[in-house]
Amino acid sequence: REITIAARQGGPDPEMNFRLRLAIQKAKASNMPQDNTERAIKRGAGAEGGQDALKEVVFEGYGPGGIAILLQAMTDNHNRTVAEIRNTLTRGGGNLGENGCVAWNFESKGVITLEVSDDREEELTLMTIDAGAEDIELYDSMLEIRTPPESFEAVRRVLEEADAEVETAELSLRPKSTLLLDAKRALQTLRLLDKLEELDDVQRVYTNADFPDEALEEYRLAL
Repeated sequence: REITIAARQGGPDPEMNFRLRLAIQKAKASNMPQDNTERAIKRGAGAEGGQDALKEVVFEGYGPGGIAILLQAMTDNHNRTVAEIRNTLTRGGGNLGENGCVAWNFESKGVITLEVSDDREEELTLMTIDAGAEDIELYDSMLEIRTPPESFEAVRRVLEEADAEVETAELSLRPKSTLLLDAKRALQTLRLLDKLEELDDVQRVYTNADFPDEALEEYRLAL
């Protein structure tokens, strides 16, 4: 779906269509067959039927404790998608809101994660800063690099040319401020977010919730 939308909006050439290039990279990382990718591009470019059916929609709402939830969906049936999202939010202790009710608290960022060895950490960090990275954090052996949207591709290319082991590279929405939940509401929210992500039409789920470590560990063990 994402490939089809990207090809429709920006054309079928990945070199000229940044969003399509990202979608194809994610498809490859998920082991999507090349034939499926090519068919999705053709649908978006108009070479196959059905290219006008899918629409991008953003939904906003609230979860337990008043946390913000923003969802990006692709659908060929808006009423069905609204109903599914509203029902899931309600059952999970949240509610669907009006357009703009929480979007103000999110900003677009490029996010790149890669596995890095001790001997390359400093080299790659300096390299990405020179290319436009604005924030870098190390978690064990994983480096997370955040960039302004306009610097994302430059940073990604620098890492690619340096033969870095990039795990993920995508444009994401990050909350400007977060809300720390207590353990009970944290577990309720984690269950809700999983249910939302399981909906067929939902592509991405963003929240400003901050979870206590003990709640994350309890939820992980319960899976």
